[in-house]
Amino acid sequence: MKEKTTQSAAPLLYAILSGVMLTASFPSGKLDWMAWFALVPLLKAIELASPLRAFKLGFVTGFAHALTLIYWVVVTLQHYGGLNIYISLGILLLFCAYLSLYPAFFAAILSKTRRPRFTVLLMAATWVALEFARAKFLTGFPWCLLGYSQYRNLGLIQIADLFGVYGVSFLIILVNGLVYNLLFRPSALKMRAFLWESAIILVLAGFTLYYGHFRLQEKAPRERPGRPIRVAVVQGNIDQSIKWNPKYQGKTMEVYGRLTRTAITSKAQLIVWPETAIPFFFQDHPKLARKVFDMIRGADVDLIFGSPAFKSEKGRIRYYNRAYHLSSKGMVAGYYNKVHLVPFGEFVPLKKYLPFIQRLVVAAGDFASGEKVEPIRTPELSAGVLICFEVIFPELARTHTREGAEILFNLTNDAWFGRTSAPYQHLSMAVFRAVENRRPLVRSANTGISAFIGPKGKILMQGDLFQEEVLVMDVTPVRASAGFYTEQGDLFALLLSIICLINIFHALCYHHRARRKTAKSKSSGPKPKGG
Repeated sequence: MKEKTTQSAAPLLYAILSGVMLTASFPSGKLDWMAWFALVPLLKAIELASPLRAFKLGFVTGFAHALTLIYWVVVTLQHYGGLNIYISLGILLLFCAYLSLYPAFFAAILSKTRRPRFTVLLMAATWVALEFARAKFLTGFPWCLLGYSQYRNLGLIQIADLFGVYGVSFLIILVNGLVYNLLFRPSALKMRAFLWESAIILVLAGFTLYYGHFRLQEKAPRERPGRPIRVAVVQGNIDQSIKWNPKYQGKTMEVYGRLTRTAITSKAQLIVWPETAIPFFFQDHPKLARKVFDMIRGADVDLIFGSPAFKSEKGRIRYYNRAYHLSSKGMVAGYYNKVHLVPFGEFVPLKKYLPFIQRLVVAAGDFASGEKVEPIRTPELSAGVLICFEVIFPELARTHTREGAEILFNLTNDAWFGRTSAPYQHLSMAVFRAVENRRPLVRSANTGISAFIGPKGKILMQGDLFQEEVLVMDVTPVRASAGFYTEQGDLFALLLSIICLINIFHALCYHHRARRKTAKSKSSGPKPKGG
């Protein structure tokens, strides 16, 4: 009896182990190598499971992963959002339950679509299809997709300019499947099919490494680069708990004034402040706005900074999360309004039906989405600005690049996350935007992590968390034409999604025919003899 209980508990423990190993492969730790076999325990757990049982085990893996990965939601909700611990935990658990559905469906689909040929390739296609769905459904939450775990592995992630982060996720799942087959290859798996599939996986891995080596050895873009521009990133380190308190507005301006003077002495041509660096409406506060103009007046330097903004339309006020550009001539030369807003942070989806949920930002009214994605243009360059978590959505960076952006800028305020792993996770995803579009990326974060990222994904310079920083570096604008991924987008993920759907449809048809055949054989069996 005890042995039977132990055997029944083993799949559950395997499922939990997979979830924890998945989290361990992401920042802020340095166990990214663990991603290459993190799913092997789950695959072992579901190898003989029914689709329903596999769904439950996949859900356990997803829940263990989500809970240990985004635990910081509680910090954001409780400490900075002002919600009590029980409501914060409740929201976290609900969010984790939602994210757990994707690994659950992954496991259920694998259980339902088992076949002797191309098992691992179809498994990887299924995983990517579900990641792609998570990135789109309900405005999308592509936070820490599996491929992001490899952001330090420059040779591997160069394929992102062809396939996006999904190409890296695909390869990781292929290796997981190959490791599982080597360790626990079911007897039903034909050796010939196994060898063919293993060969295909090794060829794909070899191509990835060769392409990465080729890209890293490239000396310069195919087209003439622009002149280097000295950029200074200012990290003000303004405490989120006092950021929006009017009493501290003057002190906030003093901090940015002092750090900006330091940046000017470094002969910077462009200074970048974080998201909502100015905790007031720049357009409607002339006294404080004048202080901003005075900081750069006569210094021959441009300034990009974040501030809330508003516009009145037909008697209705619409609020925006905006990035302004002040020219060296001391005038507003342009701005960009954030397009992709944070659900429940900057707006409440289905607000009519969820009146009990309050926003987590301290500002008047709901934010509205910007109307278009286009770069801010200075005399020296075209700047594609991504505000806060817009950097985790590849389509926005791609659009900026197609519109002529030569450098990408990420203005963010990660103070919401506190001293958790979230700021490191956020930075890791920004790396891929640089590689995908072959553009340098400059990141200015209120409390960190500010950084300079090269077009090949190398973090060239980064600051510390919760420190005042002025980071200065010469950045070369890239004026090369857009590459494959920038132009074509997520064709790879879309193709794998179609393959996944075809595989599911084929499996459902097969099982339906099998049931009909079984039912028919039973009904046409020998009749019992009667008197």
